[in-house]
Amino acid sequence: MKEALVYMEGIDKQFPGVRALNQAKFELIPGEVHALVGENGAGKSTLMKILTGVYAKDAGRIVYKGKEVDISNPKMAQSLGISIIHQELNLMPHLTVAQNIYIGREPRKSVKLFLDEKELNEQVQKLFQRMNLQLDPRVKVSELTVAMQQMVEIAKALSFNSEVLIMDEPTAALTDAEINDLFRIIQQLRESGVGIVYISHRMEELKRITDRITIMRDSCYIETLKTQDATIDQIISLMVGREIYNTSTPSATKADQETVLEVKNLKRGTVIKDVSFQLKKGEILGFAGLMGAGRTEVARAIFGADPIDSGEISIHGKKVRIKSPTDAVEQGIGYLSEDRKRYGLLVGMDVETNVAISYYRKFKNWAGWMNQSQIHATAEHYSASLKVKTPSVKQKVKFLSGGNQQKVVIGKWLNRDCEVLIFDEPTRGIDIGAKSEIYKLLDELAEQGKSIIMISSELPEILRMSHRIMVMCEGRITGELSSTEATQEKIMYYATNRSGAL
Repeated sequence: MKEALVYMEGIDKQFPGVRALNQAKFELIPGEVHALVGENGAGKSTLMKILTGVYAKDAGRIVYKGKEVDISNPKMAQSLGISIIHQELNLMPHLTVAQNIYIGREPRKSVKLFLDEKELNEQVQKLFQRMNLQLDPRVKVSELTVAMQQMVEIAKALSFNSEVLIMDEPTAALTDAEINDLFRIIQQLRESGVGIVYISHRMEELKRITDRITIMRDSCYIETLKTQDATIDQIISLMVGREIYNTSTPSATKADQETVLEVKNLKRGTVIKDVSFQLKKGEILGFAGLMGAGRTEVARAIFGADPIDSGEISIHGKKVRIKSPTDAVEQGIGYLSEDRKRYGLLVGMDVETNVAISYYRKFKNWAGWMNQSQIHATAEHYSASLKVKTPSVKQKVKFLSGGNQQKVVIGKWLNRDCEVLIFDEPTRGIDIGAKSEIYKLLDELAEQGKSIIMISSELPEILRMSHRIMVMCEGRITGELSSTEATQEKIMYYATNRSGAL
């Protein structure tokens, strides 16, 4: 084996109340794609932030190209040739592609006050030629797809002559065709000797693109495997260290089940076109479709987050007027947004505040004072029943992993005792162990009589969890499938066929 490009050993990192890394280690050799996997909170991101100078290690050593280094800040990491592409892309949409790539390093004319735009664009064009990428350097980033923005981030990293490239969930928002383009670029980088750290929760990708896999669990290094010798079950077992929740396909909804929510002829501009459906008591109703099909728009309209042009919403057969989220909550509807940090949580507040906020008035006494002990007890109850991993309910939500943040949002709506729960991409950005727990929780809620709408872009998830499936295409419901008749092929047919006829 070649000499290591990066070698980290004995890495420790402590945050207030949390041991983020405990004697962690990692090795990367030139020209390999090395996966770093583990549940959210396992320590992957912290380890990479230490390698890129975002955090200072408490103990351990980093050897880079045969020499021990102390990487004190991100600029130093870049100067060494270590770059990271975060899941949330870090680009300025109002600037051009070329300006983003060389921001702060732009070539200048003889009069130093003026940028040399021509030279700048030529430099970037040469970079794109090296990547075999067809993209105009003069285009504004705001006009690009997420996939192309990601290519710009890769080009930006390569402009620093990076020898180590860290990719954090690079395919989370990409289509299959875009993933193929990304993998083509990764293959070119591998052949040129760049070492790539690949962080992903998508097991099938690891088998396709990586050479080795390092598994972390509970802040510790567990094992490094050759990808060709590893099975997905083996990787998952090492990641979670416990049994994963599995369930057979749910039984189909019975016609005589009580209808809790009914939507008739819902319309909103060009995004919702005459949508009608029923949601039964104790049912998980899956909504499938391609990006832009209108699934989230329907959920937001039902919840009162967006106005509708026309249509009816009924709860238990009684027509209701929902003009705001407050109206929806009063009618017993809770909405878990796909962007939980933006719309579902107060990330700067603690767990107990987030759980209590959906129904603060129930904690007020006759004099209007808040019963803090009751709030604390309620948060403790839901934290325990939902198995939220947190040092205490006083912990700020921003310090929790994605899966635990999602559980806090669920706790918030359970505290409100919502009868209808809308889950929009409930497991996006969540590792396989936390997914298992969310699946189990959804099943338990349905068994308790809660009625659930689940929007998901992952077809295996839709098939695994749904009693019935509504498929949308271009703002319309184009197909309805029972759990017993649904297949990925049928879902994709309806998702790409606006007429809906088989």
